[in-house]
Parts: sequence; structure tokens; C-alpha cells
Amino acid sequence: MADTRVTFPQGSVQGTATVRQVVPLPDRRWGVICDRTPFHPLDHTWPDHPADLGVLAISGVPVPVTDCVIGAAPHDTGSLLLGDDIPVRRGAEDWDWHVVHVVTGDLDGVTPGDPVELAVDEERRRGLSAGHTACELVTLAINETFADSWRKPVPVDVRGRPDFDGAALTVSRIHPYGSRDDYRLGKSLRKKGFVTNDLAVRLPERAEQITTLMTGWVEADLPVWVDAPVEELTARRTWNCALPDGTVTVPCGGTHVTSTGQLGTVTVTLDLDAEGSALSMTTALTAAGRTATP
Repeated sequence: MADTRVTFPQGSVQGTATVRQVVPLPDRRWGVICDRTPFHPLDHTWPDHPADLGVLAISGVPVPVTDCVIGAAPHDTGSLLLGDDIPVRRGAEDWDWHVVHVVTGDLDGVTPGDPVELAVDEERRRGLSAGHTACELVTLAINETFADSWRKPVPVDVRGRPDFDGAALTVSRIHPYGSRDDYRLGKSLRKKGFVTNDLAVRLPERAEQITTLMTGWVEADLPVWVDAPVEELTARRTWNCALPDGTVTVPCGGTHVTSTGQLGTVTVTLDLDAEGSALSMTTALTAAGRTATP
């Protein structure tokens, strides 16, 4: 069975498709695989961007989608595995890769070949897309803000700034109209040359600098887009933003807004733990009357 084709990189929230497989799951749930879908699934290998939710209408009967995950089946057995149970890297050869729409209800009469209408929860998609775009930008902003905190040369990000985010990030989580990034400021980071001595004192100043950078990018209303050369789920996709000092491009499998102006008001806060070994950055948006909802 060929890989699921996905249309979410282009911003699609609706589509028509054909049911390929219906898989029984625990707790009276079902996994529905279609030939194509606008739904963005949770990527178990880097679960920063939550799954799209919405509705499938199978043969005209609406069924709520309560989760959406990646499934994979090896060619030799064809047995479908979901999420963390997949033992290989996404895109591994000799495996088929699918978007699995998790639904509840009675699907006993649904069979491969049945037509299906797919509709993503648009408000949730807007919020997550805004949160993800802001998350991509704020990691560039923290790198620039902390550029003077290094006493040794280190790898740089796509803008040529010392890559604090790449060196220290432990967890990133996106939610509607916001995100949270957690960083470890341990011995290994200090050995690489990151100076933490004055970090606690300068934390409010640093947060203000990051917020100012983000606000400038939002006010400039810069184009944002996702490049997806083909529709297969496992295809390499990139996020792009035309920043004033040059277009940046980074690998990314999520959904995004189409311009920075859609992010609205940005507030960035930094919090350091009592030991000074863990830093968290929270980004909150007020976009089109909506606010961050962790």
C-alpha cells in the first residue's frame, strides 16, 4: 500500500479521499487510513506539533477524529504499527507510511474503497499554525539575543548566529497560539563556551530583547511558506521565512501561517530554575482576538 499523500503543507483543511484500511484499536476505537488527507498527524519522533482533529464523513456518515498519528507497516508482514511502536526511522525503505485517523463509533460496515470527506478543525489548525511559526522564529531570536554569551566559537544557525537553541534545547512543545521551549544549561554547555554567570540578572532584559525582535518581524508582515516537492507523508519539507536580512530555510514537517503579520502581539518570557541549570522560554500570541492556550 503506497504512502499516504498529505495536503496540509499547502494549508489544506478539507479534502476528498478513498478509505484504504480500517484497523481496530483498543477502547472501541478505529484507525482509518485514506489514500490522501489534509490532517497533520503527531510525529512520534519529534512530538512538538500536536495532531489535527476534525471529522471524517464516510459514505456520508460523520465520525469525529479524536487523534491522528503516524502508522507504518513493513513490506514483509504488512502489520501496521503506530507511533512509538514503530522500530525504524520515518521514511525507512521497505516500509509503508500512513496517516492514521483515530475515530470512535461503529465502523463495522466501512470497507476499503468507500468514499470519505475529510474536514480539519480550522480554529485549532489556525492556532497551531501560528504557534509553530512563532516557535520557529523565536528560536532564531533567542540565538541572536544570546550571541554575546559565548566565549568560544560554536556551530551557527541558518542566520549565522551561535546556535544556542541547537546546543541546549531538550523539549519543544507547540500549542494553539504559543509554544514552550526548555533548555538545559549544564556542564556540557558551559564547556562549549556558554557563559551563565550573569544570566539570572539579565533575564528580564533578554526576554525584552527577544520580544522586540519578534515584534519587529511581525510588524514587517514577512512571507512564510512551506516547500513540499511531493505529497508523500515521508517527503522532506522545509519552512521558509523572508526575514529582512535574508530568507531562512529549515527542515520542518508542521503547519504554518502564511505571513508573520498573522501572529499578532507577541510576548516572550524566560524563566530560570533555582539551580540555574534549566531555562524555559514561553511564547504567547494574541492573534485575531485569540490568545495562547497551553
